[in-house]
Amino acid sequence: MPVSASPPVLSPDQGEPSSGVIICSDPFYTPTTTNRVISTTTATTTSECRMVDVHGIKVASFSVGGQDELICLPQVFDLFLKHLVGGLHTVYTKLKRLDICPVVCTVEQVRVLRGLGAIQPGVNRCKLISRREFEALYNDCTNARLVVISFIF
Repeated sequence: MPVSASPPVLSPDQGEPSSGVIICSDPFYTPTTTNRVISTTTATTTSECRMVDVHGIKVASFSVGGQDELICLPQVFDLFLKHLVGGLHTVYTKLKRLDICPVVCTVEQVRVLRGLGAIQPGVNRCKLISRREFEALYNDCTNARLVVISFIF
């Protein structure tokens, strides 16, 4: 059921030109376009959130300090992995076996992800993985289901 949402408001900084930061006035806001960029700044790092294409579906992605693009693990789990594995615990077991260490989101990143609808409104923690790490995880999940045991009698 579609939920009507009020449009985002671009918030200009005090006495400065518009910074392009999106403020969602509706807690269940889902963006209608995917070309928006949301920037968050902390004392130590700046991160930029974009909606990127992963296997034909748009997912939230952070580019932190010019490093690898980091995608939202709970979102890609929900979109691509939950029908392949028993649950999120299985994913974390696979990550450990594949020697993949997810990055913990900052509070600002969690707020942005909630605002975009990438994670549920009540979620206050989230982890990010690189696209390359996601592909390794996805391949592991899909190939694990193709194992066929044949018995010779």
